[in-house]
Amino acid sequence: MEHGGDNEIAPLLADLEKADKPALRQAVDALIRIAADDPQIGKILGELLDDSSRKNRWAIAYVLANLPSPSQSSIQVLVETLDQRDPDIRWAVALLLIRLAKTERPILRLLIELASKGTANQRRMAIYSLRDVGLSDKESIQALMDALHDSDPTVRVAAVTSLKVHSGLSESGKNELLQLFSKDQDLRVRNTAAITLAQLGDPSDEFLTELTKATASENAQLKKAASAAFDILNKRSAPPGS
Repeated sequence: MEHGGDNEIAPLLADLEKADKPALRQAVDALIRIAADDPQIGKILGELLDDSSRKNRWAIAYVLANLPSPSQSSIQVLVETLDQRDPDIRWAVALLLIRLAKTERPILRLLIELASKGTANQRRMAIYSLRDVGLSDKESIQALMDALHDSDPTVRVAAVTSLKVHSGLSESGKNELLQLFSKDQDLRVRNTAAITLAQLGDPSDEFLTELTKATASENAQLKKAASAAFDILNKRSAPPGS
């Protein structure tokens, strides 16, 4: 493919440093297309990735990670970017890592490790990424279960919501969710646990008892979550077509 040499590449590389998201995205997409047919572009990007003075190293890493056999340094920059303050950037990077983790076991292992050892943002994004990878392997589920005890309530919320996709969650797993619903000090965690337990179905008598108590709570949010959980259970148990 003819890409016009430096006359085309230089402006695209400059655009990678812009704060303007549409321009940045266009540059990233264009470089991914060009680099796929020109190994020299990947080499140039690799050298730029090593320049710590660049503002948007994540954008360079994003391009490189879309090429065959992404370098370890590009993956490391993407992992660091999961701590970005901008949620749009965090999710763009997470979606790429999710895609890679579905076929690359080392990337999956990296997400599992990050779920317990990263910053709060990284732990939360790793949890959501493991959810969306969609695997039911023992290590992935254990990472979600471990995160139920994370010190950061937003990470616990992420873990709770991520477990709802595992319909075959063990009784011990459901019991841990029940403990969060009954005793967690953060109301967001309690509310989320109520909804997730209802979505998993097959409620225990203890869960139903706790739900009934919560519907009489003076806390409006807890009461609302408990009522929503009962609605979910009622819909699950209703005959088809009713």
